Amino acid sequence: MKILVNALSGIGDALMFTPSLHLLKKSYPDSEIHALVMFKAVKDFYERNENISKVFYFDFMSEGFLKSLKYIFSLRNSYDISISVYPSNRKEYNVINFLQGSKLKAAVKYLRKDFQNFGWLNNVRIIENDSLHNVQTNLKLCEKLTAQKLVEEPRLDLPLIQSDLDFANAFLKEKKINTDDLVVGFHPGSATLKNQANRRWEPEKFALLGKKLIEAHNAKILIFGGPTEEELKQNIVGQINNPNAFSVVSHNLTESAAVMKQCNVFVTNDSSLMHVASALQLNVVAIIGPTNPNYIHPWKTKHKIVSLNLDCSPCFIYSPRPLICNRTDVKFKCIKELDVERVYSAAMELVNSN
Repeated sequence: MKILVNALSGIGDALMFTPSLHLLKKSYPDSEIHALVMFKAVKDFYERNENISKVFYFDFMSEGFLKSLKYIFSLRNSYDISISVYPSNRKEYNVINFLQGSKLKAAVKYLRKDFQNFGWLNNVRIIENDSLHNVQTNLKLCEKLTAQKLVEEPRLDLPLIQSDLDFANAFLKEKKINTDDLVVGFHPGSATLKNQANRRWEPEKFALLGKKLIEAHNAKILIFGGPTEEELKQNIVGQINNPNAFSVVSHNLTESAAVMKQCNVFVTNDSSLMHVASALQLNVVAIIGPTNPNYIHPWKTKHKIVSLNLDCSPCFIYSPRPLICNRTDVKFKCIKELDVERVYSAAMELVNSN
């Protein structure tokens, strides 16, 4: 049996499918599982996953319609099963899954805007459940495919190799960060598509939190993010204005992850690095505004969710619709009015619980 996993929607989404990869292989031990991805970071860690035998990497967003269509048809009729990871309910993802020509085309039936995004092109479906984590929804989709009750809920899988660990050791040595230091990681970024930058806690608050941690505990502050977030990271380092604050610049996601392993606690927006931190079993403070925390809370690791829990939240749903705020008093109040003291208290509670 040949299975194709379409993990196109993002780094965090691909990572949250790794427990399902484990259970798919367990259910079909003789199967050959391939994956189609369009983010380089996903390619890197999926190629290391022991359950995947081949990864196809194609950047649909930059290659254009005709090249993308030709690439999809190059995979056509090669698989018994194709799966769209949850969440991925844009019409483009459903069309890709359909055109691949698998007999069984698996995807979630979304509660919102499913029909207009061509969800009906798939023929193995489960209904979205707002009370479940994304990992659990993916697992239930695999249950439907395999007709087997899956009793396990595995951890996220992000393998690190020796070169990642060597990079981290060199970085920590250069910055004079020791094992007895209080090391706090920040991820002040997030996805930006569909207006998602409005999920971010303000950089000024990250800076104030960093100052407070340094002044009270002589903490070392490590600020993480992708290549497009370097200006944001440097902005926060500049505002903290202390030699204990560093921007982590690496060659790839797994090198950054190896440095993250040194952190006693990781403070993050709703982002891919929140899920990386979960995979690393870090203590995580998750700053959650408009997203449903049931979907994306840190998986199988010690964590604190910091949220105002407003009556209007959650308002960010899984559909192509951009994130909007309908409040008339303070736009994106769920993030704007989250204060530094609340996040600091959550971080220290996790640190002191060890």
